Amino acid sequence: MHQSVGEEKKITVLGAVSITRASISQHFPQAANLGGIRTAKRDKTPAMNFTVAMLIVFPAKKLASRACWPAGLTVALLQLCSAAHFVQAQAPAPPKPATPEWAQPGSAAHTQVAPPKDFHRPSRNFDTPIGIFEGQSDIGSAILPGSASYDTATNNYTINSAGYNVWYTRDEFRFLWKKMSGDISLAADIGFPDPNGYGDRKAVLIIRQNLEDDSKEALIGFHGLGMIQLAQRPEKGERIKDIEYRIGGRGRPGGAGPDSLVNVMARRVGIEKHGDSFALYLSLEGEPMHQFGPPIQLHIEGPFYIGIGFCSHMPDKVDTAVMSNVVLENSAGKFSEKMR
Repeated sequence: MHQSVGEEKKITVLGAVSITRASISQHFPQAANLGGIRTAKRDKTPAMNFTVAMLIVFPAKKLASRACWPAGLTVALLQLCSAAHFVQAQAPAPPKPATPEWAQPGSAAHTQVAPPKDFHRPSRNFDTPIGIFEGQSDIGSAILPGSASYDTATNNYTINSAGYNVWYTRDEFRFLWKKMSGDISLAADIGFPDPNGYGDRKAVLIIRQNLEDDSKEALIGFHGLGMIQLAQRPEKGERIKDIEYRIGGRGRPGGAGPDSLVNVMARRVGIEKHGDSFALYLSLEGEPMHQFGPPIQLHIEGPFYIGIGFCSHMPDKVDTAVMSNVVLENSAGKFSEKMR
C-alpha cells in the first residue's frame, strides 16, 4: 500500500492477476464507485503475457469511513496478488530461438555457409570491467548468452560462449575489450578445458573498429585442433580473408605410432599492430615469441576495441576457453621476455 503526496491525498492498492476489466467491475463494484479502476496490460513481463495490473484508488477521506470499505476487499486483493505470483511462477519459459540451417557447424553431412546478406543481430554490450579490460560484449548476440570471469590469483580469464563462428560477413562471440589507439602488442596463453569440444572452436586476439557484428577487424584465431590464422575483415560487412597455419610433427606424443603426424599446439600467441601492419607472433614450445609469417595490411581508425574472445562454433551450445598470462601494451615491438 502506497500513500501518494499531493493536494488530494489518495491511498492506492496495486494487484496483478489474469483477469479482465469486466471481471474486476463485476466483483468489486464498490471499488469502482469509490475511486475507479485502472487496468494496464503488463507487456514488459514476458512471463505474464496475459496478466492485467489492477490499481484501485481510494480518496483518503472516503477511506476513513469504514462504511466505504468493501467487505472482504483486503482479503480479495491479497488473493489477487498471490494469484499473480502463482501465474508468474507457473508460466513456461519462452522458447529458444530457432537455429538457422546455415549456422549449423560443418560435419560429414552438412557444410556451414555464410549468413544471408541482411542477417544481423545487435550486440549485447556491458560496461563491466574485468581484469585489464574495460567492458564485455556478446558480439552478434548468439542464441545463448556468454559470460566471463577473471581469477586474480592465476591471471586466468575464463570465457564461456556459444556462437556460430567468427568468420564470413558477421561474428558471434564473447568479447572482453578495451578502447585504445596507436600501436599495440597483445599476447596470451590459450587452453580449452573440454577436450571434446568442436574442432573449429576458436579463441581470438582481436582488434575491431566497433562492436557491431560485421565490424572491420584484424585478428589471430587459435582453433581447437591447433590451426592458427591471421585474418582480417577489410571493410564492414565484407567476407573475412586470412592466412592459415597448421603445424604438426612426427615422433611426438599422441600419435598412433612414431611416424604419425600430430598437431602441435602453440604455447603462446600474440598480435602486434604497428601502424596499418598486423603481425602474428608465436611461441611453439616456450621459446621467445617470434613473428610467424608475413603481416597483413589494414587501416583501423583509433580509438578501436582490442581484446580477447571466444566462440564455440556451435550456434546453440556454450563451450569454454581459458586465456592466461594476458599482456597488453600500448606499443609495438614488445614481444620480448616480458611478453613470454
